Amino acid sequence: MRAYEIEQFGIDNLTIVERETPRPASGEVLVKMHAASLNYRDVMVVSGTYNPRMKLPAIPFSDGAGEVVEIGEGVMKWSVGDRVCSTVIAGWIDGGPRAETAKTAIGAGGSDGVLSEYRLFDESSLVSVPEHLSFEEAATLPCAAVTAWNALVVSGNIKPGETVLTLGTGGVSIFAIQLAKAFGATVIATSSSDEKLEKVKALGADHVINYRTREDWDKAVLEITDGRGVDHVVEVGGTGTLTKSVKAVRVGGHIALIGALDMAGEFNPIPVFMKGIRVQGIFVGSRQMFDDMNEKITVAKMHPVIDRTFEFEEAIEALRYMESGAHFGKIVLRF
Repeated sequence: MRAYEIEQFGIDNLTIVERETPRPASGEVLVKMHAASLNYRDVMVVSGTYNPRMKLPAIPFSDGAGEVVEIGEGVMKWSVGDRVCSTVIAGWIDGGPRAETAKTAIGAGGSDGVLSEYRLFDESSLVSVPEHLSFEEAATLPCAAVTAWNALVVSGNIKPGETVLTLGTGGVSIFAIQLAKAFGATVIATSSSDEKLEKVKALGADHVINYRTREDWDKAVLEITDGRGVDHVVEVGGTGTLTKSVKAVRVGGHIALIGALDMAGEFNPIPVFMKGIRVQGIFVGSRQMFDDMNEKITVAKMHPVIDRTFEFEEAIEALRYMESGAHFGKIVLRF
């Protein structure tokens, strides 16, 4: 089988190699991968900035979808022909995050990722693909969608009529907009691009703010909410945006802290406790969260937003495109 290996760090050094197709042992499932999607984490992993001491060679990427082609002894959950998705943290089945399960994340050096034509999975680390989704659409779900679900539903306990603020138009933020609307929430979305803001309006965002032309976007949020602030912030920026997110959230509101794209500036924690804000760190989610999310996606007939699809042989081009930040929604590789 063909697989991509990181033999030395650097996007241009990513190499296609031939490996023996594995066979499933007891409790394992062999999946023929049909699609994978990119996260910015993958750019960092391949470049060597995510974990410079990562053991090489390694197969990157955590998000993929495919078809079960062989099952090992004792496997009861899956049958040949089932359509399945990978989970990012293979050992996190349910409950809250734990130190032991965090070490089971795939595609970042701990265990190989999904950028190969076939991959072995433990039967417990897969979820079913919603019937209405293609393999390409399903491949976008494991990291960004589950993170957005964890942020809004598990951590945020989102309710109809509440207000959600999303920052930017990366994968997590786009899924957060779609999920928030599926739960009957009002969405305020920010971006630096008017073109992208038109696209999020088409997805259902109720209010949009260009943070380039309105640098005081926190004040704009307060104007939209009549001074009250939003119930939830999907905070993907970091210290560079967190201060304004705290100003934009209501007293007693909820901030799901996910990313660190902008680490400029310092953060003063005093307003957090003065306003009684709940700030929750979010790191993907469990298999149970993924299953629950897929039920909602199925009922809502929700389709992930795919910006561009590359062929398997074009992984380097796809990573460069991800690195550019020009995309809206997810970037996918089709095998």
